[in-house]
Amino acid sequence: MEALFGISVAAELAGTAAQNLRVYERHGLVVQARTDGGTRRYSHAAAETVVRIRDLLEEGLNLVGVARVLTLEGELRALRHELGR
Repeated sequence: MEALFGISVAAELAGTAAQNLRVYERHGLVVQARTDGGTRRYSHAAAETVVRIRDLLEEGLNLVGVARVLTLEGELRALRHELGR
């Protein structure tokens, strides 16, 4: 994972607040890297995941529902890859 963005930039790119990224991290919904000093660094993929989380929350899902959807979407991607799609 190429970690490019600090938390404030990732939050801005995703259209949400930095504290939301911290909540998503605590719930295991977003994976980020950390510098040796402990600073969070987010990749493009992580920022895209935050956008997906935001969209699902806006549709009315809670964080447990969001986690389930993200898991199922990941499984679907893996199956499609396995089938060569």
